[in-house]
Amino acid sequence: MKRWLLLTLAMCGFLFAQAADITSISNALKQGNSASLTGKFDKEADIALPGSSKRCDEKEAIAMLSTFFSGNKPKDFKLLHHADKKESGFFVGKISTATGEYRVNITYRAEGNKAIIQSIRIE
Repeated sequence: MKRWLLLTLAMCGFLFAQAADITSISNALKQGNSASLTGKFDKEADIALPGSSKRCDEKEAIAMLSTFFSGNKPKDFKLLHHADKKESGFFVGKISTATGEYRVNITYRAEGNKAIIQSIRIE
């Protein structure tokens, strides 16, 4: 009886565990709207874009992404893979632009159901 109760409680815990919500991040990438990522970065994040790569604060990260999007207007963003692991996660996607397709890798840490960006790589 105790085993059954423990098993039931464990399964309920898995059902109600929430993954970090990446919807707002993927929507920002789809729209090329770097300003909507305000408040979604860690204190410092690694940003790697074609031609530049650095560790920077949120303000500079948003400026770098804005510069990228101004020359590469997104037509679409497709999520290819997403994985959560306890307090962190990552996702991989593809941005289609007028100038070509770019692979996007984002790692984040989770605070509740909020994803806090730790790195963005666009190549």
